[in-house]
Amino acid sequence: MAERRRKYTTEFKTEAAKMVGETSHPIAEVAREIHVHEGTLGNWVKQCRIDHADEEPPLSITERARLHELEKENRELRMKTEFLGKGAPRTREVA
Repeated sequence: MAERRRKYTTEFKTEAAKMVGETSHPIAEVAREIHVHEGTLGNWVKQCRIDHADEEPPLSITERARLHELEKENRELRMKTEFLGKGAPRTREVA
């Protein structure tokens, strides 16, 4: 016997996706609460993020400063990694 697929309104999908984003609860937990398969809710969350990507609030001054610090630290760590990688002895695998 074939299973009937449940149809959800756009509003329901949007609200369910917002629940995940606003509450910071895992998708699986929210999916259990609203009786939806977690893969389905995951797809809705992904689509909601794509649809509302340009609605991100701008960074505050402190967030901008922190981002700048992290980018600087990232550059320094990459340089150290490259430097250490060049000095590492090359080993050959023996079959």
